[in-house]
Amino acid sequence: MTPTKRFLRSNPVQSASAWLIAMYIRLVYWTTRWSMTVPPEVEGLLAGGKPFVACFWHGRLSIMRVALPRQMPVYMLISEHPDGQMISRSVSYMGVRTVKASRKRGGITALRAMQRVLAKGGSIGITPDGPRGPRMRAKGGALKTAQLSGAPILPISGAVSRRLILSSWDRFCLPLPFGRGIILWGDAISVPRHATEGELEGLRLELETRLNALTAEADRRLGQPSVEPAALAPGKERANHARA
Repeated sequence: MTPTKRFLRSNPVQSASAWLIAMYIRLVYWTTRWSMTVPPEVEGLLAGGKPFVACFWHGRLSIMRVALPRQMPVYMLISEHPDGQMISRSVSYMGVRTVKASRKRGGITALRAMQRVLAKGGSIGITPDGPRGPRMRAKGGALKTAQLSGAPILPISGAVSRRLILSSWDRFCLPLPFGRGIILWGDAISVPRHATEGELEGLRLELETRLNALTAEADRRLGQPSVEPAALAPGKERANHARA
């Protein structure tokens, strides 16, 4: 690691950067006129305080704090990669706790931690295309979590009228202050406890399709060009989507 990278990843620099990111996101929240659309079934679920698995694309992570209920304990699944740790520190300043996904032990440790959170009445936020993509293509981790816990999956997306779309792998949406914002919730997806592999694949595709439809609709309502999912090489769809 170069001296520059070592400096940028040092605790003081990471902490200061995370605080600045959190303050900027709060500025955007306070200066943006937000609207939210929630299906009646989901409204009832949220009002009842029942735990859920919220799913949203990695590229819309910066605007999702508006959607997540502040009165409920919400935990984000975060990678142990340095970029993930930066996100973890940033969201902690906004009242979101984190569950770390170990790169050494695979997804088993994170899966168990998420089950404990849901069993205690907390909810989980997952970016099913993270942490490295492909963009807007769902993997299976959220489905496995919902299957083992019995908690429903709630797809969420959103858009803002003033933004920058970065050239990162996820086409990250960086919202700008003093605009309009919209949050769209989709219908809940239930995953049967004894779902077969074929049923899980069908539900994975349903989650991916719903999230992409919500994202495109949110962009359309605010007059923004849509961000397209990453193209997949022929024959690799199954392998890419099967990874948790």
